[in-house]
Amino acid sequence: MTAASPRPLALARWLFAVAALVVFIVAVGGITRLTESGLSITEWKPVSGVLPPLSEAQWQKAFDDYKQIPQYIEVTGPAGMTLADFKFIFFWEWVHRLIARIIGLAFALPLAWFWIKGAIPKGYHGRLVALLALGGLQGTIGWWMVSSGLSADVRVSHFRLATHLLVALFTLGGLVWTALDLRALARGEARARLTPFTVFALGALALQLFFGALVAGMRAGYVAGSGWFNWDAWPLMQGHLVPEGIDWAAGKLHALLNDPFLTHFVHRWWAWVVVAILVLMGRKLRALDRRASIAIHSAFGLQVLLGIATVMSGVALWLAVAHQLVGALLVASTVWGAHALGLRAAKA
Repeated sequence: MTAASPRPLALARWLFAVAALVVFIVAVGGITRLTESGLSITEWKPVSGVLPPLSEAQWQKAFDDYKQIPQYIEVTGPAGMTLADFKFIFFWEWVHRLIARIIGLAFALPLAWFWIKGAIPKGYHGRLVALLALGGLQGTIGWWMVSSGLSADVRVSHFRLATHLLVALFTLGGLVWTALDLRALARGEARARLTPFTVFALGALALQLFFGALVAGMRAGYVAGSGWFNWDAWPLMQGHLVPEGIDWAAGKLHALLNDPFLTHFVHRWWAWVVVAILVLMGRKLRALDRRASIAIHSAFGLQVLLGIATVMSGVALWLAVAHQLVGALLVASTVWGAHALGLRAAKA
């Protein structure tokens, strides 16, 4: 194979590596959210922001900037936040942004190299540029999200947080699907296509992820109860199947999207609809791609257990982060299964 020949397998391996980095940043994003670290950096500096404060004067300046926002004025300041406490939350937000920059370079630089070398197969240039654009868009959405918590509220908008998370997971799905297409191309197979069933399955999962993001953004995981092994937190919520305290005053749609009790209720029970759909997908895959079937079953099984454990623990940080991490793995596994079914459809 000459240097100017398409190299689909090399591109597939590269995209799988970038997808792994996206899974990693989703987990770090969960830590950032759960430690209330997301608003600790009050400026967006794509280049100079690579370096954290390096002197005590710089640290004090960053802390003074943080002291101007509502989160400090209303929450962390009255709680007695010190400079050492601030450095802890700054660290997680800085790491989150640093990983985002690394992902951008890990995608853009190899893409340029493959492009120059003529290693990208025909028909894939536009898709790879679109994935690069999604990464750039995600950075903009991230700052748009953070800015919502810098002036008028003590936390970011749950809608903007949902947008930020869903774009990351959509990008993850696009990376995995494209990598699998390239791997199929190396075997001489056609590109997979979406079928009505896989669109339905992916749509149902996307809706579950959307409500999960709303739950995270509104801190709605806490409304089920607090403390370890709280048996009232699941399957009931504080002893009730349908939680008390739902505010219907502004209408059903407003409550569905803004009331923490109702969004939590929908998220925990829509999960079982998604499970049923993924069980069906797994059955369709058993004879077609057994590994994809096992991955899907393992991911949703672990995700359900982690979700239950998270609410019963009063949202213990490590369980909540694991829940978000496995959610990303569930997306990758479901895309894998949908792609396998799409390959079969393309051959039919």
